[in-house]
Amino acid sequence: MTTGPAVRSVLVKVPATSANLGPGFDTLGLALSHYDRLVVSETRGSGVAVHVNGVGAGEVPTDESNLVVRSIAATYRAAGVPLPGLRLEARNAIPHGRGLGSSAAAIVSGVMAAKGLLERRVDFTPDQLLAVATELEGHPDNVAPALFGGLTIAWTTSAGPSHKRLLVHRGVSPVVFVPETTLSTSLARSLQPASVPHEDATFNVSRSALLVAALIQSPELLLAATEDRLHQSYRASAMPETDMLIRVLRQAGLAAVVSGAGPSLLVLGSDPAQRLLAAQLVAENALSAWRPLMLAVDLRGATVNAHPVEN
Repeated sequence: MTTGPAVRSVLVKVPATSANLGPGFDTLGLALSHYDRLVVSETRGSGVAVHVNGVGAGEVPTDESNLVVRSIAATYRAAGVPLPGLRLEARNAIPHGRGLGSSAAAIVSGVMAAKGLLERRVDFTPDQLLAVATELEGHPDNVAPALFGGLTIAWTTSAGPSHKRLLVHRGVSPVVFVPETTLSTSLARSLQPASVPHEDATFNVSRSALLVAALIQSPELLLAATEDRLHQSYRASAMPETDMLIRVLRQAGLAAVVSGAGPSLLVLGSDPAQRLLAAQLVAENALSAWRPLMLAVDLRGATVNAHPVEN
């Protein structure tokens, strides 16, 4: 369906994210300097036109079922404003199905696009943006860092989701290794037990607290702080090469963890030299192709700016 001429456009930029970070299951998330970009135009007509370039081209839906479109629609509903015609031009770089928050990025792209298109008509608070995004994603651990950047601690109360954003120590040097294989979040979650031993829960509480301190103040503690007993070992059978590489890296003193639900792995180096060592060890021990992404911590989170209208 044609959407007619554009009346306003916005440019949205959203970072990749890595959740859990080892012990911080469903709570801690980190924004990374790898981005999806999207130009969204409100048009005078009706309907939706979606064009995807880069990751997901030819694979993701290009109609109203597209996740970005659904997120825009949900944000307009929350604002009580009818959905206009829309035209989307996406340039995606975040890998899909690999534990780097691609679905969270799509959701946050839609929420931020709606925020930008509704500027001067509707004002959204950060908590409102987080609430809409969390309702779509199901949990806030990826959408919080995608929205706000940095290291985020996310939690949910009866009043809805909340977050605390923290600045990461400048010595922390992330590197992500991305495999060719994918893993669905739902499959990864299905491998979790309904309950865990008390000593394992206590172990993770201590490591999660230590991890916050390591990331914001004491990077030399990252190896001990990224130990986990709640989720990674249970999911190892679904991503054996990831598990093997994490063991190799940790034995070499590197803070390696599963990125999100996997199968990508994240190394939180305490200095840039550790990233080079990690890349060398992965190259020497991997059984298949893994793409290294030498990244920084994204400090801004998602951004939205006016974009020249093109018809």
